[in-house]
Amino acid sequence: MEDDDLLYTLALQHVPNIGDILAKRLIAHCGTAKAVMQSKKETLLKIDGIGTHTLRNFFDVTHLKAAENEIAFIADNAIKVSYFKDEKYPVALKHCIDSPVLLFETGTINVTESPVISIVGTRKITNSGVAFCERLVEVLKPYNPVIVSGFAYGTDISAHKSAIENSLQTIGCLAHGLNQIYPKVHKKYMAAVEANGGFLTDFWSSDTFDRNNFLKRNRVIAGLSEATIVIESAEKGGSLVTADIAHSYNRDVFAVPGRPTDKLSTGCNNLIKSQKAHMLTNPLDVPYMLNWQLEKTSKPAVQKQLFVELDATEKVIYNYLKTEHKQQLDAIALHCKIPIFKVSSTLLNMELKGVIRPLPGKLFEVV
Repeated sequence: MEDDDLLYTLALQHVPNIGDILAKRLIAHCGTAKAVMQSKKETLLKIDGIGTHTLRNFFDVTHLKAAENEIAFIADNAIKVSYFKDEKYPVALKHCIDSPVLLFETGTINVTESPVISIVGTRKITNSGVAFCERLVEVLKPYNPVIVSGFAYGTDISAHKSAIENSLQTIGCLAHGLNQIYPKVHKKYMAAVEANGGFLTDFWSSDTFDRNNFLKRNRVIAGLSEATIVIESAEKGGSLVTADIAHSYNRDVFAVPGRPTDKLSTGCNNLIKSQKAHMLTNPLDVPYMLNWQLEKTSKPAVQKQLFVELDATEKVIYNYLKTEHKQQLDAIALHCKIPIFKVSSTLLNMELKGVIRPLPGKLFEVV
């Protein structure tokens, strides 16, 4: 992303009442954030969702000044920035309507080659909860998943530590800027996380520390992942918010059940009871339900059928995958403008015809 583009995108973000959804709508209408910030008031008022209240203080010069200060912080700390239109922006997150316009990261994060799951739960995790988390990550190791969590007390840090112990990539999604760390006691784990993944946030270094930021951060945890796993949770808690968001994104959710009398099992039991989550009793349930496949060292040669006949719907999907390469079912349905139930059955027919193949993480590609 060019410095000029970053400057005006940050300036747009700094405007009060402009969230990620509205910012992306403005950029889509005007072409770039710079074009948005340099538009006339009467032009912006013609855009759906923009009113005089939204444009109050919109043209204040302080927005560009704040953006300049943040760019200086980014440069001084070698922070990587991903724009929502960039190829390197996480594909799974890109398809969420409220995904961040900008992501800031440190470390060596790579979510393009492995399945991504999030592991969340209570900050007061029990010994049995820790044991299940450790066993879960250990069993999943052969599938090489990326483990995402929030770097908080309890379940989060257990997930990160388990990933590191099993040499898996892990991502800490933060509810604040990259100029600080919370909780401070977890600072000792930062180097290990960055060496095995890194940290991700959509908050600026100037953002004040706020409890509401944790709820906003949870959409990134859910959006990055093809599945969210809740280890333990009371009747209310941030991990349940993450599970609800993941469910709203049409992502898989798993919950570890517990005895009805256990306070820290209430949230998980309720998720299962309301059919918002699959019951997770065996770590191998995860790759089974997500249709993960272990990589084989050698694959038998397949004779490709020539002159396969495709119907109109199959041709649309085939041409899209041929251009975009690996894509998830949701993305195929969205971009091809085909109902998701029809995409599922069509993909199965195409797989039987030998023109596409499924990949780990509910991805599909042309053979």
